Amino acid sequence: MPSEQVENYLKNIYKLQEDEGKVSTTLLSEKLQISPASVTEMIKKLADAGSLKYTPYRGVELTEQGRRKALRIIRRHRLWELFLVEVLQYAWHEIDEEAERLEHITSEKLEQRLDAALGFPTRDPHGDVIPTTDGKIADVQRASLSEVKPGRTVKIARVSDASPEILQYAAKVGIKLRGKIKVREKIAFDGSLRVEINGKEQFISAKLSQNIFVEAV
Repeated sequence: MPSEQVENYLKNIYKLQEDEGKVSTTLLSEKLQISPASVTEMIKKLADAGSLKYTPYRGVELTEQGRRKALRIIRRHRLWELFLVEVLQYAWHEIDEEAERLEHITSEKLEQRLDAALGFPTRDPHGDVIPTTDGKIADVQRASLSEVKPGRTVKIARVSDASPEILQYAAKVGIKLRGKIKVREKIAFDGSLRVEINGKEQFISAKLSQNIFVEAV
């Protein structure tokens, strides 16, 4: 099996599993935009290789071996994302596809040097945790901005990278990691928020607020 294809499967199964629990072949097919028959064939191969458990009609689940492999490729992806932003001055909505290419051609030695050059970081440019070299990742639970009560000031800890549009919109309204934001009002009609960022009041949509994760100041 081509390693790039295997890595993409494992990485996406991991991400879907974090959100959904067991991952159905239908869900994985939609995520990868590959036919259900092809997905099922690959899943059986990965199960035979010991990377996941597969129960027909009940979905798939990564084994410990598969989870470590998935976290290794996620680690490389997030290190490259940070390099692209901090060193090459990419905007945070431009980096996913570039990091996707680089993650598959990164040797262990290059990964180590990249990590050291960046100062052994623990977060990527969106605030996601960078897994450790031994395949571990901190479990960090944070509230979304949409849950913050009016009157409170919080610090931005993570912005979802689910789509470039979300990141572009967030940057446009002044959202950045470790920046402070005060919720002035929640509009009952549509869930949008009136907030204060850098001393300036503005409205942000409910969808954006659900994709921004915060912590106490």
